[in-house]
Amino acid sequence: MNAMNVKDFGKVAVLFGGTSAERAVSLNSGSRVLAALKRQGVDAHPFDPAERALDELRGFDRVFIALHGRHGEDGTIQGVLELMGIPYTGSGVMASALGMDKWRTKLLWKAAGLPVPDYALLNADSDFAEVEEELGLPLFVKPACEGSSIGITMVKRRGDLAAAYALAAKYDPLVIAERGILGGEYTVGILGDQVLPIIKIEPATEFYDYEAKYNRDDTQYRCPCGLPEAQELRIRGQALEAFRVLGGRGWGRVDFLMDEAGNPHFLEVNTSPGMTDHSLVPMAARVAGIDYDALVLRVLALATKG
Repeated sequence: MNAMNVKDFGKVAVLFGGTSAERAVSLNSGSRVLAALKRQGVDAHPFDPAERALDELRGFDRVFIALHGRHGEDGTIQGVLELMGIPYTGSGVMASALGMDKWRTKLLWKAAGLPVPDYALLNADSDFAEVEEELGLPLFVKPACEGSSIGITMVKRRGDLAAAYALAAKYDPLVIAERGILGGEYTVGILGDQVLPIIKIEPATEFYDYEAKYNRDDTQYRCPCGLPEAQELRIRGQALEAFRVLGGRGWGRVDFLMDEAGNPHFLEVNTSPGMTDHSLVPMAARVAGIDYDALVLRVLALATKG
């Protein structure tokens, strides 16, 4: 995209910040996106919904959503923008809402024949000992509707599930316990119809937690990921199917775990992926020959009204 037609985007709002538990990550993502757009001559402006009334968006021609978590990635802001008739980046209302809900994502994927880890829903009355017995250890406990690994615990000892539930329940009343799949953590970026190279994530911590994602420099990212080409292509095809089953569009990221036999187990979809210096979609795009600035423009060009 050359300098002449970036003007076609008109006045662009970059939405970042917001009110979710992922506000700090969103501020990081959005400031980088804003800078990239400005470097390329786009008339881009910051817009933090936590600090400005949403009706002020009516003066904009297009919106780049760099919000993460609730009220930014869950379909709510998407619905507002559709009512206003403003094109926006990423998935629509339904896919955003589903992608934010790990439990309902799993239900749809299972119905479509896609592999997911065994899991159980937890509440305060759950028989935690029975869940530990059924799923085995280790297992992961997570809020169903949070991102960035917020509220997640890896349970390795019998009797620890109750405390892990209590932590996750602080973030969401819907809590999932998930069987630990320990053959490796991977992610697949999607950009329009293009599936980006798979990244293998090798955290120095026990799992890819918030610290490993954003604050540590010893997490290793392998791209190329090391899988045989035929296997990688097959999984990339499954990831695109997983994205589309939810109604995903524009761009996104699908996370999965590999078991020891080399079979993927899909975890979740990110419909507003991170764009920080540690983020995965920019990393995979770079391997595919798309630099950060070009990636930001391509995402913006995919914006639709719903």
